[in-house]
Amino acid sequence: MPRKALTRLRPLLRRRRRTRLVAALILGLAALAAGISGFPSVDALAQPQGAVWVTEADGIIDPPLADYLGKTIGRADDAQAEALVILMDTPGGLDSSMRQIIQAELDADIPVVVYVYPNGARAASAGVYIMMGADVTAMAPQTNLGAATPVSLSGEMGETLTRKVINDSVAYIRALAEEHGRNADWAEQAVRDAESLPATEAEEIGVIEFVAEDLDTLLQALDGFETVPKGFTLQTADAPVHRVEMNWAERFLHLVVNPNFAYIFLMVGVLGIVLELQSPGIGVGGIVGGISLLLGLYALSVLPVNLVGVALLILAAILFVAEVFVVSGGILAIGAVAAMILGGVFLFDAPEGFLRVDWSVIIVTSLATLAFFAFVTRAVARARRQTSGGGLEAMVGAQGHVRQIIDPVGQVMVHGELWRAQAGSAISVGSAVTVTAVQGLTLIVEQTTDEDKSPADGREQAPQRADKEE
Repeated sequence: MPRKALTRLRPLLRRRRRTRLVAALILGLAALAAGISGFPSVDALAQPQGAVWVTEADGIIDPPLADYLGKTIGRADDAQAEALVILMDTPGGLDSSMRQIIQAELDADIPVVVYVYPNGARAASAGVYIMMGADVTAMAPQTNLGAATPVSLSGEMGETLTRKVINDSVAYIRALAEEHGRNADWAEQAVRDAESLPATEAEEIGVIEFVAEDLDTLLQALDGFETVPKGFTLQTADAPVHRVEMNWAERFLHLVVNPNFAYIFLMVGVLGIVLELQSPGIGVGGIVGGISLLLGLYALSVLPVNLVGVALLILAAILFVAEVFVVSGGILAIGAVAAMILGGVFLFDAPEGFLRVDWSVIIVTSLATLAFFAFVTRAVARARRQTSGGGLEAMVGAQGHVRQIIDPVGQVMVHGELWRAQAGSAISVGSAVTVTAVQGLTLIVEQTTDEDKSPADGREQAPQRADKEE
C-alpha cells in the first residue's frame, strides 16, 4: 500500500480502535452494573417453595454486605423459602449497615435464622444486634458473641454524647431482645459493659435458642420450632437446601471496603499516576492508577477516616511526584514512604482493630513502593545522563517519529528511545519530527517537511560505507 494512502488510513484505524475500546468499556460497566443489581439467577428462581436458603455474612458489616443481605432476604421471601439461614462470622461494623440488615430481618415474611458458624467464628459488636433482630439465633459450640458497646468512628465523644449513645443503643437492643423472647438484661450488659459469652452459656441463659455442631444438625433442631413474635412454625428436617452467595461484583465491593485493601488501592493509584507522569500518555499506569485511586476514595467515603492520615497520604503523593521531576537521589522518595507509613497508621480513626490498616500490609506496601521508585529514579537519571553526555547539540536537530499524538504534548521516538515531546500544533502518530530545543526532559519538536525528511522518515541510519576502503 502506498505510504500516503497508509497515512490517510491511520486516523480511521485509530478511531476504530477507540470505538472498540469504548464499546468494551461500556459492556464492562454494564456487566458490573448487572452484577451489582443482584438480579435473581435462573437457579434461584427455579428453587421449589419450602427450600431452606443458606448464605454467609463474613467480615465487616459494611454497606456492600448490608445491601447483599437485604436483597437476599427479599429474594428468599419472594421464593417463599421455608427459612433463610445466615452463617455469621463478624468482628462488627458500621451502625448504619447494621440497622439496614436488622430492618430487612424485621420486615421479612419468612423466618431469618442467624447461625454463628463455623467453630472459631464470632458475632461481636454489630453482630450481636443483628442476632437479637433475627427470628432464630444459633451458634456452633466453639464460638462466642458479645462486646456490643458502641464506639465513635469520628473521634472522641464527650461524656454527655457518650451517655446518649449508650442509652440509645441499650434501648434498641433491649427492644429487639424482648420482642424475640431473649435475655434482655444480658443484652444490656453487652452494650454497657462489653460482656461476651461462649455458645453453651449463651444458650443456658436464654440469649440464643440453639447450639448446633453443623448446619444439618441445626436444621433437625429447628424442625417444629415456633418463632417469636412472628409465630412461624419451621419445617426444616427434610427441606431442600439452596445455597446462595455474593456475585463477583458484590464480593469485590465488599473487599474494597476492607481497610487493608482500601490502603493498597490508594497506594497503587498514586504509583500508577506517578508512572504515567514519568512516561506521559494515557497508558497502563494512568488507567490502573486512576481506577485504583477511585476505588480507594470509594472506601474512604464509607469507612471512618482521620484527616491527619489523609493529609499524610497527600503529602506522600506530592513527594513522589516531586521525586520524578527533581531526582533528589532518593531523599524525596524516602520522605514520601515515611509519610505513607504514618498515613497508613493514622488513616482510619476507629478504636476497633478490624477498622485499621494492618502493620504487615503497611510494611509490605512500603517496601514495594521503595523498589518501584528505585526503578523509576534510575530510569530518569539514566535519561538525564544520556542527554547531558551528548549535550543539547546531540538532540537539537535530531529526527524521530511520533509514537503518541502530540496535542500539544505526546511521545516521540528519537535515537531509539521514547521521549516526552511538545509542539506548537497537533502532530499525528507516525509523522516525522525534528527536535528544535530541549527543556528538561521534554523535547520541543516540529513536524518535518517532505524536503527535510531523511530517506527513512526520520529513523536513524546506519553509517554509509565508503565507496573505497582505505
